[in-house]
Amino acid sequence: MTERQVWFITGASRGLGVDIAKAALADGHAVVATGRNPEKVAAAIGDHADLLTVKLDVTRPEDAHTAVEAAVGRFGRIDVLVNNAGNFYAGFFEELSPEQIRHQIETLLFGPMNVTRGVLPVMRRQRAGLVLTISSTAGLSGGMFLTAYAAAKFGIEGWMESLAPEIAPFGIRTMLVEPGFFRTELLTRDSTTYAQPAIADYAQRTRETVAAWSGMDGKQGGDPAKLAGALVQLAGRKEPPVRFAAGADAVQTFEVKAKTLLAQAEAHRGLSSSLAIDNA
Repeated sequence: MTERQVWFITGASRGLGVDIAKAALADGHAVVATGRNPEKVAAAIGDHADLLTVKLDVTRPEDAHTAVEAAVGRFGRIDVLVNNAGNFYAGFFEELSPEQIRHQIETLLFGPMNVTRGVLPVMRRQRAGLVLTISSTAGLSGGMFLTAYAAAKFGIEGWMESLAPEIAPFGIRTMLVEPGFFRTELLTRDSTTYAQPAIADYAQRTRETVAAWSGMDGKQGGDPAKLAGALVQLAGRKEPPVRFAAGADAVQTFEVKAKTLLAQAEAHRGLSSSLAIDNA
């Protein structure tokens, strides 16, 4: 990568995307900041000589290709792609509609795939680049009320793990970022859609969960500006981490998941290891 990188950031009209754009600009990089409303993106980030704002709905492949063309036309290259755009459909699986689940996966999984598919030809020509994708601790450990969101984030994890060896020969690296709870806008009404309560068996837990999550909004412990600064720092390394646990709570999630998998592997080791075809 060149010392001065060109960053291409999705979902840059609010939340973590704005902080990442500002951190990259402050570090001397050029930024292509994208969103469904480029005027809103520009207003959120502010004027800067090295900033290009472009319209991009990640669910539209044609938008992705147009935005990539604009980025290369302005800056000549793309060094860091940040797949950040997202939303949140929360609720019990039986109460989430099939359309809501599809929309969740369309945005959180197929969206990054659309944008990455547009950027990879540029990075292959350069023989260099970093695909940095914002996942979640919900991509490692699922939980109640997270069926749609975790399904999409688990998909992100498997896709990026599998993509990494495919593009590594071209000098392109990948980095998954699994944030815990950060004080972003994810739990606001603009970002979170709750399933419509319809099943009495879930009613009490729905009320309790929605109240608890609504009460957390604006009180999360993680500082998104610090996370953005850490990502700019890590992206500048010759070998960025394959995964980055963002936040002390994320580190704990990593540790618990690893211990749980080891315990599950050990629990039935004998039976698991006895399943080979017997050679007479």
